[in-house]
Amino acid sequence: MLPVTISVILASLSYSLAFPKPTSEAELSVAEFNFAEEFLNKFYPSTKKSGLNVFYEKVKEMQKFFGLKVTGNVNKETMDVMKSPRCGMPDVAEFSLFPGRPKWTKTALTYRILNYTPDLSVAVVNDAIRKAFKVWSDVTPLTFRKVSIGEADIFIQFAAGYHRDSSSFDGPGGTLAHAYAPGGGIGGDAHFDEDERWSSNSQGVNLFLVAAHEFGHSLGLSHSDDRRALMFPMYRYVNPNTFRLSQDDVRGIQSLYGRKRK
Repeated sequence: MLPVTISVILASLSYSLAFPKPTSEAELSVAEFNFAEEFLNKFYPSTKKSGLNVFYEKVKEMQKFFGLKVTGNVNKETMDVMKSPRCGMPDVAEFSLFPGRPKWTKTALTYRILNYTPDLSVAVVNDAIRKAFKVWSDVTPLTFRKVSIGEADIFIQFAAGYHRDSSSFDGPGGTLAHAYAPGGGIGGDAHFDEDERWSSNSQGVNLFLVAAHEFGHSLGLSHSDDRRALMFPMYRYVNPNTFRLSQDDVRGIQSLYGRKRK
């Protein structure tokens, strides 16, 4: 099973496209072209199209998703978006669910934090994770309980580089975290890149915001193209004290689990 990675979520990320060198307003360097190729392979995997126009079609798809001018050329604006910190899950339109609509078949879920980042105290990490789950329990019948030993539905881990799953982390920036859709084994688990500088404020990468996004994947949501949505793939800081789910997020999660019981 592949993770939906904020990086965050399950399509094949290993599909390789044969890309021609594109023509753009400013010619790409070899390094930039390779970066764009890797980005499109990962976030816009193609299972149907083939041939010389695949690169351009994928660039246009990506530009449309992010509200950029649709040209098929990788200009500076497009490259800047590609290089922005984000979740590692492929991009889709509006609120979206994983293929087959995977979801938890129970509403009382457990989670276990396997290790802690040295960037924050244990208490601060515990609080950020608790609040991130509460974002979703506030609008659904779901409940989340932390356990310290044994099995759990959702395991949470901080790791750098290769960490014994199918998606290695890429160092500071780029993919921040990833999570797996609901299911057995690694299903639902969330991994956070230890090479990021995790924080509880606007400095570095805010753990609460990234965790809330990733847990959306852990519960069955994919990405949204609504820039106001928590499930939008790019990281954006907002004040955690005033954070609220968008209606797009609420519609998505309630389509799986229903409304919170009164």
